[in-house]
Amino acid sequence: MSLTDAPVSTQTLVTTKRVQRRPVTPGGRRRTAKILTVVGLFLGALFAGLPVLWMLSSSFKSNTQIFENPPRLITETFSLDAYVTIFTDPEKMRFFFNSYVVALSVVICTLFVAILTAYAFSRFDFRGKQILNVVIISVQAVPPITLLIPYFGLIVLLGLYDSYPGLILTYMVFTLPYAIIMMTGYFNSLPRELDEAVRVDGGGSWTALWRILVPVATPGIVSVGMYTFMLAWNEYLFALTLTRTVEMRTVPIGIQLLMGQHSYEWNEMMAMSVVGCVPVLVLFLFFQRYFIGGLTTGSVKS
Repeated sequence: MSLTDAPVSTQTLVTTKRVQRRPVTPGGRRRTAKILTVVGLFLGALFAGLPVLWMLSSSFKSNTQIFENPPRLITETFSLDAYVTIFTDPEKMRFFFNSYVVALSVVICTLFVAILTAYAFSRFDFRGKQILNVVIISVQAVPPITLLIPYFGLIVLLGLYDSYPGLILTYMVFTLPYAIIMMTGYFNSLPRELDEAVRVDGGGSWTALWRILVPVATPGIVSVGMYTFMLAWNEYLFALTLTRTVEMRTVPIGIQLLMGQHSYEWNEMMAMSVVGCVPVLVLFLFFQRYFIGGLTTGSVKS
């Protein structure tokens, strides 16, 4: 073969390879994207769920089994001692009682104030409306830890230290801005013809709010209530600072008190954490449909 034939043969070979290469179809791209999405979701679920599974498994172990090497998610022995200790100890049950009282009270008070405020922002024009909006958003943007010392001094001055009202009023300061913003957006998505229909029938604004708008806005109210409950149930910093006696401690503080000077009751800590997750899990399972609908509908104004 002569030298002049070499470039032609090489070019022919490259062209043949290009012809034999299969083009990527849109269906293939979608299939690849679907596989990658499923793999990513599986890894994300594994990353998020493994600590929860380990917490649940550790609550049925003894402290020595928790630190055995190699670690095992499921052991041969299955013990309920940690749960029995929690449910038979009045002091630990008091932590759950306090958390329920504070969290439910914060939810009720926050929803009542947020509904009235959001209705005013959504349906009426009044002097100082824009300034109040800015103040509400500004409070939402302030890190709570920066207000710890001022709130401590204020609660002590008002005589509310180590009491339910002190915790409830403090939590409401941080739950109200979000609740008002969410409920205002949800009321804005409801047509004003509903209010006009009530006025035609002789009703006022109060009737339009509680008889018409509130029942229609149930998904938004449920989503705000669930967020408020979770925030009040899991709060640690202010509950630690604004309470002194064991009779006023909440569940997060009760878990922290299991960390002794010389030993940690890890299995009881895990058991209290599992029991503490139950209220939020039950609420989400019962109101999941309303919760998702409230988050999506209130975000867009129709």
